[in-house]
Amino acid sequence: MVNKSIFREYDIRGIVGDELNSESVKLIGYFLGKKVFEKFQNESYVAIGYDARTHSPELFSYLASGFNKAGCTVLNMDMVATGVNYFGNYQNFEVEGKTIQPNASVMITGSHNPSNYNGFKITLDKKPFFGDDIYALGDDIIASDVTIEDNDTNHKIDVKSLYIDYMVKEFAHLKAMPERFIIDCGNGVADTVLTTILDRLELNYDGLFCEPDGTFPNHHPDPSEEKNLKDIMKALEGDYEYGFAYDGDADRIAFLTKKNNVKGDIMALLFAKTMDNPTIVGEVKCTQVMYDIINESGTAIMYKTGHSNLKVKLKEVNADLAAEVSGHIFFNDRYFGFDDAVYATFRLLELIYNEMDIDKEIDALPKTFSTEEIKVETTEDEKFLLVDKIKELLKNPPSDFPKIIDIIDVDGVRVIFENGWGLVRASNTTPVLVTRFESTDELLAKDYENKLNDLIKEAKDELSSTSN
Repeated sequence: MVNKSIFREYDIRGIVGDELNSESVKLIGYFLGKKVFEKFQNESYVAIGYDARTHSPELFSYLASGFNKAGCTVLNMDMVATGVNYFGNYQNFEVEGKTIQPNASVMITGSHNPSNYNGFKITLDKKPFFGDDIYALGDDIIASDVTIEDNDTNHKIDVKSLYIDYMVKEFAHLKAMPERFIIDCGNGVADTVLTTILDRLELNYDGLFCEPDGTFPNHHPDPSEEKNLKDIMKALEGDYEYGFAYDGDADRIAFLTKKNNVKGDIMALLFAKTMDNPTIVGEVKCTQVMYDIINESGTAIMYKTGHSNLKVKLKEVNADLAAEVSGHIFFNDRYFGFDDAVYATFRLLELIYNEMDIDKEIDALPKTFSTEEIKVETTEDEKFLLVDKIKELLKNPPSDFPKIIDIIDVDGVRVIFENGWGLVRASNTTPVLVTRFESTDELLAKDYENKLNDLIKEAKDELSSTSN
């Protein structure tokens, strides 16, 4: 029996052996392959790459069996970073005497989840395959009784060499820049390409945990949590000027100076300063400082959290850049519009090469006090109902509630107060509410947090009394 919970908003993800196994993964490949074949018929080419997790090659075999049964031709990228996987959708390959481009790609990755997890990030016709499409795919699979034999026939393609050559050419002007920096690959897949590019550009770096190892023996590969940055932060106490860290599949980046851990929204702001009349898309968790400053010289658009959502919005409005606080950076300016932490590394190095003083720019920003993401445990069934109930309660808030200036409901509810904001949204991947708070005054930020937490509790109590 296939577990419905593996079909998520942005991707398919679950525990290997229990939820992702021979039966379920073959069916995913088959039904996804049917969608590709319906559109492209005998010209259906699906490129598959995978991360460093020990079970990724096994899942590749199952997935390829499903695609082959659906009539697709499977292209094997081997172990790659997610950005390299996406990059492959735009490249030409020689397959069976033909020059072709992939019609679809799948990245087998558990990203920053624990090592017993894995999953699939899907691109179809150069667009993210997500949301309702994934849920409908899950419904088809759960209702099916198809048996799929083992057949992982595939054609090897070398996308890594194309990617490396592209990066070296694109950033040739950085060659031999003197600034010393350190990278932390977290034993993920960033260094399936990264140090080769750095070496060919003769850059002055050292590396931590560059060897791919899906057991992640040194630290968990999630650079959005500061506890996973302790090694690189220790190194920055020495002679290194900058640090770069990556998650397990290298689509998220952490950028550090000796003074600052630069979050994704501030990176977007720094990049926007180098663009004429920039259009930047941010998620609902981004600092108001980013939106306000970008709107002084361009256009900042607030949109839903999630890499798939932001990729779609980026293309829809033809923005230069999109960003998530967690370090997903999507460049449409001079690139293809997907999140690629390796590419983002070189755009950050380019800022330094062009003599931007990163710490000085950050010091000049308006001072705010903001929390990290705070997660409130709930259930899959209750989380969206809670957000709806909170929206209802905000129509007639308690008498001691801070003055509301505006309410933005593009993703959950972001309440704009006189001196800051508070956010409550339902996570699309886990059974939690995600909250974040920001103010120009530290005590006010705490007050916003307390008052919205009181509202969450009231919403929970009302839902509980209704269900009893």
